[in-house]
Amino acid sequence: MDINNYIKKKLYPSKDYIFREFKVKGKNINIIFNEVLTDGSGINEFILESLINLEKKDLLELENKLSACNCKIIDENEVIDNLNNGFVIIIYKKIYACEIRANLDRGVNTIESELSISGPKDSFSETFNTNLGLIRRRIKSDKLKVKDFNIGRYSKTKVGLLYVDGICSEKLVKKIEKSLEMIDIDGIIDSSYLKNALENKKKLFPTIMMSERPDKSSMALLEGKVVLLVDTSPYALILPSFFFDFFHTTDDYFQKNINTSFIRIIRVFAFFIAIFTPALYIAVTTRNYDLVPLPLLLMLKAGRTFVPFPAYIEALFMIVCFEILKESDLRMSTTSGSAISILGGLILGDAAVSAGIVSPIMIIVIAISSIAGLIFSSLELVNALRMYKIILLILGTILGIYGVVIGAVIMFYNILTSKIYNYKYLEFDKNEIKDSIIRVDSNLKKRNSKLTRNVIRGRYK
Repeated sequence: MDINNYIKKKLYPSKDYIFREFKVKGKNINIIFNEVLTDGSGINEFILESLINLEKKDLLELENKLSACNCKIIDENEVIDNLNNGFVIIIYKKIYACEIRANLDRGVNTIESELSISGPKDSFSETFNTNLGLIRRRIKSDKLKVKDFNIGRYSKTKVGLLYVDGICSEKLVKKIEKSLEMIDIDGIIDSSYLKNALENKKKLFPTIMMSERPDKSSMALLEGKVVLLVDTSPYALILPSFFFDFFHTTDDYFQKNINTSFIRIIRVFAFFIAIFTPALYIAVTTRNYDLVPLPLLLMLKAGRTFVPFPAYIEALFMIVCFEILKESDLRMSTTSGSAISILGGLILGDAAVSAGIVSPIMIIVIAISSIAGLIFSSLELVNALRMYKIILLILGTILGIYGVVIGAVIMFYNILTSKIYNYKYLEFDKNEIKDSIIRVDSNLKKRNSKLTRNVIRGRYK
């Protein structure tokens, strides 16, 4: 069986693979390509017209004669992979693969999930080379290294491991390489698949950050971290990511230190408000009455006079309603999403209070808690806050304020014991402590000494 019939048998019954046979200078030349992954006009212009104009002696050196496109010699085991990557296969004596990819990407668009006020507006797309170019555009150095991996039994997704040689620890790079090589899965459709495979599933708080911002990824590389780019995914993975990294945004570095420090303190308060507010409210109004001043306690009790449900049932009901409202707002189209928010948030909320189903103070408590959690751009962190909020709410219902304290101890224990590639999740470093919550600037810039030995970042004069 010749190679042409062998490939036909392998690809049957798919109809998007096109097989053509041409006579050039009296010689039969077979061409195979996938019509949805290749550019038809490019095939006509760069391959067919060039083949017609070639001399007979040039047919044996097509890799040098078809200079208008990337052309290489391959063996028969590489044919299918090259076809599925947008290459045109030419068979004459040898097997040639010529790159004529169709433009299937949406280009470089503006940021959608990590909005920036004063920073760059470009974001990653679903094309690997475009994403790599956005980072190389910012880090113009030969020290920026890229190692390629193909992961997935069937998807064979291209994954790029990026790091800056001389800054990033070699041990960290080798550990991540080993982790990537051990992944055995049918396909990597998005970078979140890779994140789930690399991250500790027993911990609720995220230890790997997903970002669609090339400037944020470039900053992470210069800190000594590793960035993973996944083909077909507009989100890069930054690892290792520490607890305080989720309290930072790229806009923090485009503002004065005093403004950055103030906003970060607000985020810390929002973190605690999102988790503890419902649990503390339930604890002090159902079990620990002595912790609340009598006038305030009477006001809280008066608001629940006609509510038929216990406070914890009311709180869980409101949390579930808010999550349903938030999810519907995210999934619905932009034309109807705002209408649903107004209907659910205002009309139904007011009707529920008027009907005596929920108390006004409970709506305020749950709304403040839920809105405080949305201050963070990481969806994984928001989900972790929601889970701990419910856990502390249940503990506060059963044990009162002691249950809230026990839940807080369990949460901080999990944070303190979490690790990512042998780095502590709550990592304190003498250099990074100045950029954790309160940002203190100095002329001499230093990196995290836990991540790299090359701690001197530069000096402002």
